[in-house]
Amino acid sequence: GVGGGKGSSRSQGGNSGAGEVVGSTQPFPSILEPASVTLSVVIPAFNEEQRLPLMLDPALEFLMARSKADRAFTFEVIIVDDGSSDGTGELVMSYVDKYGSNLIRLLTLQPNQGKGAAIRKGMLRGRGQYLLMADADGATEISDYARLDESLRTVEQGGMGVAIGSRAHLEEKSIAQRAFHRTVLMWGMHVCVSVLCTTKVKDTQCGFKLFTRKSAAMLFSNLHLERWAFDIELIQIAQRTEMPICEVAVNWHEVDGSKLIQSKLDVVTTSLTMLRDMLCVRLCYMFGIWKIAKDAATLATTMGPEKTSPPGKGGGSSGAPIDAQRQLRQRKNR
Repeated sequence: GVGGGKGSSRSQGGNSGAGEVVGSTQPFPSILEPASVTLSVVIPAFNEEQRLPLMLDPALEFLMARSKADRAFTFEVIIVDDGSSDGTGELVMSYVDKYGSNLIRLLTLQPNQGKGAAIRKGMLRGRGQYLLMADADGATEISDYARLDESLRTVEQGGMGVAIGSRAHLEEKSIAQRAFHRTVLMWGMHVCVSVLCTTKVKDTQCGFKLFTRKSAAMLFSNLHLERWAFDIELIQIAQRTEMPICEVAVNWHEVDGSKLIQSKLDVVTTSLTMLRDMLCVRLCYMFGIWKIAKDAATLATTMGPEKTSPPGKGGGSSGAPIDAQRQLRQRKNR
């Protein structure tokens, strides 16, 4: 089922929230609760120990500068460690130590669930009035959040709306710089999306999207796909519910270390997987196999709760969130 259950966060430093006792454990909130910060940034991470600091450091610098300039702007960053086997979790905990769990929160999934599942579970635990999904590699500049925010506020209706970061304006340049097998995959995706998904969105796969809280609750509570083609389903749900959508040009550069395409053989397997998933989305919604829940009562039943897993137990096949701050406490007590 769609997971939106409770994990926990533990306060670690001077940036703790008001009334939060240092050393205490607290459950993650639900997206169905009222917003308590302006922006939640959700970052999925799978074995990103090396690349994550290159994204996270400038992102925090930008967000903290904005918060300093505008006291009304508050934020949190939720990193979802999707079953990493490297030191991603430990790295994020070092940021929790430095900035406090009111700003940095770690959600750990075991075993690996897929990018779509990681983002979904992070989004359903966000506290933000607006929620931004961003890739851990930093391929899109975090400062482009301002563009998405401005555009989203112009189309938002009744608390609903999505701003989609787009690299379509960079295609000609990127083709000249991109490896041939990546270009083949890009064009293959464009053809499949235009034929199977009937969307006017030019770039469905950019990992930089901004949602209103109400839209994020509905979209991610209804999401079925858990891996790379989940963006397609998000857009399908948005279109089927007549949600306002705007596409915004963003700055983007290719970053080495892709988890999706690492060889020419991956182009074939990835393309076939995405084609299968797109067919699944089209047929399941066409024949009513997948239905879209819109009311809060129905959303609440689809969102959990999930059980938290104790550290070291592996989390089981459910992919339940592990309390990262409790992990830190146990390490210190050893």
